[in-house]
Amino acid sequence: MNPPRRYRGMRVRSLQMMPGVLPRGPFAFLGVQGIIAPMKVVLVRDVPRVGKAGDVKEVADGYARNFLLRRNLALPATPTALTDVEARLKKEEQEQQRHVDELNKLAQQLEGVILTFSIKAKAIEGERLYGSIRDNQIAEELGRLTGAAIDRAMVVLEAPIRTLGTHELTVRLSKDLTPKVKVVVAREE
Repeated sequence: MNPPRRYRGMRVRSLQMMPGVLPRGPFAFLGVQGIIAPMKVVLVRDVPRVGKAGDVKEVADGYARNFLLRRNLALPATPTALTDVEARLKKEEQEQQRHVDELNKLAQQLEGVILTFSIKAKAIEGERLYGSIRDNQIAEELGRLTGAAIDRAMVVLEAPIRTLGTHELTVRLSKDLTPKVKVVVAREE
């Protein structure tokens, strides 16, 4: 019996010495000892350069065991795991659709809303305000009118409002939903 040969630090035996093992992997032609077949996994979340949630992928065994499974990014591809992931994806899709419906309803409420801010003796000569009306004040007023939680980051305001009159701005609820809102700044008499 021949002793094992070494190839770049790996123990190698000839294929005649391992009759039940079929060669696989990049060093298959060498008959590398301990070859492990790729593992099939079901991705639970999107993984960059691997795939999207719900995909069944064949990845290296070590990558699956040491990275994907430990971080709960994937599950071994068993029939129960496939059904669990499909059910989870359907549930997430329904929740996302419900969220989009709520945003559409809120956009319809906000479209054409006119906010009136009355400023008492804070206007300097003419149309200029002493202070300004900022996005947080507008978001607070919109939230009070609609009853929905509107963050100040949703209010698209190029610069604080510093003049009397009517100003038009948009509220960015999502990428596609941007209702227009009018803000009227008047002197309180």
